[in-house]
Amino acid sequence: MIKTENVSKLFRTTDVVTRALNQVSFEIKKGEFIAIMGPSGCGKSTLLNILGLLDSPSSGEYFFLAENVTRMSEWRRAKIRKQNIGFVFQNFNLIDELTVFENVELPLRYTGIPGKERKDRVEQILDQAELSKRKNHYPGQLSGGQQQRVAFARAMIAEPSLILADEPTGNLDSAHGEEIMNLLAKMNEKGATIVMVTHSQRDAKYSHRILNLFDGQIISENE
Repeated sequence: MIKTENVSKLFRTTDVVTRALNQVSFEIKKGEFIAIMGPSGCGKSTLLNILGLLDSPSSGEYFFLAENVTRMSEWRRAKIRKQNIGFVFQNFNLIDELTVFENVELPLRYTGIPGKERKDRVEQILDQAELSKRKNHYPGQLSGGQQQRVAFARAMIAEPSLILADEPTGNLDSAHGEEIMNLLAKMNEKGATIVMVTHSQRDAKYSHRILNLFDGQIISENE
């Protein structure tokens, strides 16, 4: 599903060039659950943004679903992203002015799915995430754990083949964090490929493989 070949990423300012990734090469098969670990500033989130087609490498090649997406137009990349990739962020990234139902429904509004089908799919996934009673609440009325479950439901609503999770339990206590990890594990069991950035050894145990990143390079891999 995913293949990178010598991917590097440079960030330039007037006086400084920072190498966030340095010739990173690896493969991820369909249905795998991968954890990416390493100290802060080692390039984990930069790598996740490239995998999610939110950013492009400065050099190297990135293949997604056997297609070289490295130098695609932004329009084409956005289309692939909407059709195939779901994101779960540490800071939830919910829209405060929208209800739980509206936040979760939002990705479907860009796909042309009829209103009745959108409603049915949203209600189904809210039920799975145990959020049905909160569907008319706003994010500010929810706990951190509930907000992350809303973000998770929004990421899953379009049934993506790839889920990218950036520190998904970073702002949660252990009990709510375990809920989110169990939800990710269930999606993986249903066939979704998951790539998760984490500092948590406990969360990493849910994965099939761990890629250890340091100074922009993969220094080791373990199962």
